[in-house]
Amino acid sequence: MVFNSLKVKLVGLVALIVIAVISLASWRHYHEQKAIIELITEKSSVLLIDSVVANIQSAMKSGHTTAIDAILHDVRKHDTVSTLRIVDDAGIILHSADKRDIGRQLPDDVRGRLLGNQKDHFYFSNHKNEFSSITRIANTPDCHGCHDARKLFIANIETEIALNDLTHYIDLEKKNAIISSSVMIALIIGALFMFLVLYVDRPVRTLIASMQRVKEGEFVTVACVESSFEMNTLSHNFNDMTTRLQELMETTVTNERELARAEEALKHHQDTHLMNLKLAEQLIEIENLNISLEERIEEVEQASLTIANLATELKQKNANLENAIERLSTIYTIGLAINSTMDIDRLFNLIVRSTISTLNAQIGYIILYDKERQTLNVTNLIGGGKLISPRTSLPMKETSVSAWVINNGKPLLIEDIDQTPQFDRFSDLGYERKTLICTPLIIKDEIIGTISVVNKGDDSRFSSEELEMLTTIAAQAAIAIKNATMYEEQQQTYLNTIQALVSAIEASDSYTRGHSERVTRYSVEVGHRLQLPSDRLQILERAAILHDIGKIGIDLSLLHKAGKLSAQDIHDLQQHPKIGMKILEPIAFLKDVRTCIGQHHERYDGLGYPQRIKYSDQLFEARIISVADAFDAMTSDRPYRKALAVDAAIAELIENSGTQFDPAIIEIFTAIFEEESIFSARFTDFSLPYQRVTRS
Repeated sequence: MVFNSLKVKLVGLVALIVIAVISLASWRHYHEQKAIIELITEKSSVLLIDSVVANIQSAMKSGHTTAIDAILHDVRKHDTVSTLRIVDDAGIILHSADKRDIGRQLPDDVRGRLLGNQKDHFYFSNHKNEFSSITRIANTPDCHGCHDARKLFIANIETEIALNDLTHYIDLEKKNAIISSSVMIALIIGALFMFLVLYVDRPVRTLIASMQRVKEGEFVTVACVESSFEMNTLSHNFNDMTTRLQELMETTVTNERELARAEEALKHHQDTHLMNLKLAEQLIEIENLNISLEERIEEVEQASLTIANLATELKQKNANLENAIERLSTIYTIGLAINSTMDIDRLFNLIVRSTISTLNAQIGYIILYDKERQTLNVTNLIGGGKLISPRTSLPMKETSVSAWVINNGKPLLIEDIDQTPQFDRFSDLGYERKTLICTPLIIKDEIIGTISVVNKGDDSRFSSEELEMLTTIAAQAAIAIKNATMYEEQQQTYLNTIQALVSAIEASDSYTRGHSERVTRYSVEVGHRLQLPSDRLQILERAAILHDIGKIGIDLSLLHKAGKLSAQDIHDLQQHPKIGMKILEPIAFLKDVRTCIGQHHERYDGLGYPQRIKYSDQLFEARIISVADAFDAMTSDRPYRKALAVDAAIAELIENSGTQFDPAIIEIFTAIFEEESIFSARFTDFSLPYQRVTRS
């Protein structure tokens, strides 16, 4: 913005012109002075050389050739003469003010100038800021006595005159010229700048400010500017223009106001006329509309009645649709849940709890029908969110709701038990029935049991929609129960087959017969005391049964060996946990069981076999089996020793607590054997066949 100012542009242009002119003049003056100094130096050099030549010729005429060096030396005493010597045409120094130079050769650059120049006298400036000149000495008749008359020149005189004083004078003149030029330029630019500010910039700014105020609607005039004729004329014209513009604006505003009032009056008159015409037309339309409105009112009243009926019907259908969607969503959710597990006990519990929650019932249970024994087996009786009775067997009788549903093969809804006296008000399971739903569990036209919900949580009655819901849930539950039953039967078949192999091993050895059953009883009892979850208790039970299955791969002669075992024998025997894991490797659902079998000979201190695993990496169930297995081994006869007494075996367990065995398990195990009634009831008759421990 600043550099775009007219004042700055004018000052800058003039400054450039002044600087260029003064610089050019100073440069020309400097070079003229330098040329004059060189000319004076050249003339002085010629005079000096002529004087020296005259003195030399005079000395030579007198026969004093030895005086030449003295002449040169006297001339050399002057401060301005730095070099004075006589050289031949080949550049060899013949005589010199400095005797050390005699016989030497001129520098290459000077010798080159001597040989390449045919003038009698020539000069040049060297790199040492000296004025060098070479003058040829002519061969005059006076010299023919010593020199060949055919030669034009007999020698050359070289002089070097120092230019330091002259150069200093020139530099001083240049410095003074620069200072004076700078002062002159500054004065010219300053004077021009002040002139522009006072006589151009200030009046222009005044006019610009006045124009801005006129632009904003404030008509002002400026004082007459007397700085110049042009500015004075410009200010007068501006004032005239402002006055004329103000008059035109006032006239225009007045005319526009009058015109607006006239147009408004005319428009009002026309609008009034048009409004009267429209009002007459609208009065006619209103009369027609009143007639049509009376007719439409009757139609609207009739339509309102129809819409009200449709709205009521639509609301009912929407409610039914929402209920249907909610039921389908609930059924889908329950279906996902009950099909997510293959554990039969967990499945029963999940089905009953989901059904109670969905139908808002107080009590729910599943009954499995035993056709051969004609009994009803209650699997899970849940009331108030708690398991009331895990397993109960009831007889088939006429007053039983489940018996009626099984015999008739269809669901039963009892909204009020008082209206069905053929059924008992109080169930054999110990609760009062007010309202209930019972639905058969059917698989391929075969009834396997029933599912029932009893009493609503809000003391209302069950409805037909809830009967449909329970029927749908029962259909999904029946399939899930069948799949879980088949899965459990398959697992049990695997276990029975493997257990048969274990029994076959033990049957061949009277010393170890019944060992697996006893270890299982001990382990399961410890698991119950430690309140293990049902799934971990099942793993413990199966692992205890199969813990020695790896002995199938051990030589029978080694198992029955009565003498002392060698190191190799011990190593071979210690491989049976690994062999057992290898045997069970193809059975996926026995993964944790396989791990327990592989770890049941590991020690609490990590020094066991076969892998020396520390206790924190061992399964808890494997540490239980380790204690039970060690106890039964100590209290059983072996080919190489007799059985220990129970007290001695317990003492041995306690002694190795914290090293070989887990202290927490030892504490529970010893507590079991201190209860004599439990000991006599559970652990004396080992001849009984092993029965699988049931899980709630």
